[in-house]
Amino acid sequence: MSIYLFYASLFEYLSDFSNFFRLWRTQKIMKKDIHPKYYAEAKIICACGNIITTGSTKPEIKVEVCSACHPFYTGKKRLIDTTGQLDRFKKRFEKSEKIKAEAKKKQVAKEAKKKPKTKLVIKKKVSKKRTKKTAEK
Repeated sequence: MSIYLFYASLFEYLSDFSNFFRLWRTQKIMKKDIHPKYYAEAKIICACGNIITTGSTKPEIKVEVCSACHPFYTGKKRLIDTTGQLDRFKKRFEKSEKIKAEAKKKQVAKEAKKKPKTKLVIKKKVSKKRTKKTAEK
């Protein structure tokens, strides 16, 4: 009798377990209140004016480049200024030129203040050594 009870309880356990997985597969059991709201009609707006509709957790997304204006997809060569990198580079370049010009002015002013260096002239001393010829005279 005890073996019969064991198999009966095992069958009941497995049937409950399989029922859980059947429910899980069909109903996709999810935790409540942890998932963001899903917008099936979300709009992606490009800087070129192109609007794409897709699903997202945000209702509206703004982008700078899309497939309609990207050089890879269009085949047109175009310089893409990503977040003002070109402007920042130009500002840095102008600033560095100003700094170089100021340094050059300071260098010229510094050289003008310096006293002109005189060349040190060392004259040879003529020593009169007595030689036989000078002694005879």
